[in-house]
Amino acid sequence: MDAQLKRGFLDICVLAAIARKDSYGYQIIRDAPASLELSESTLYPILKRLAKQHFLSEYTREHNGRLRKYYSITDTGRLELSRFTADEASITDILSYIKEGASS
Repeated sequence: MDAQLKRGFLDICVLAAIARKDSYGYQIIRDAPASLELSESTLYPILKRLAKQHFLSEYTREHNGRLRKYYSITDTGRLELSRFTADEASITDILSYIKEGASS
């Protein structure tokens, strides 16, 4: 997948992963679709940005004697996810347009 196109989906994919269940960095990477090729160096700035936008909240929990930072989606984050999925028809229209051009 084109890097520019992928960047447009990364934030929303991270929100979707955390909407399923509270999670931490490594687990989010494991849960993400392989086609995103999500890495730690990409994920952590996204998490920081989403938290700054109040789409996520953070909390720590002990795991095997160490503190682990977990992320939880907020109501604002759920609203953002809903906004994106509401655009599904537009995304489908754009993809159809692209496919038509590719098959001409």
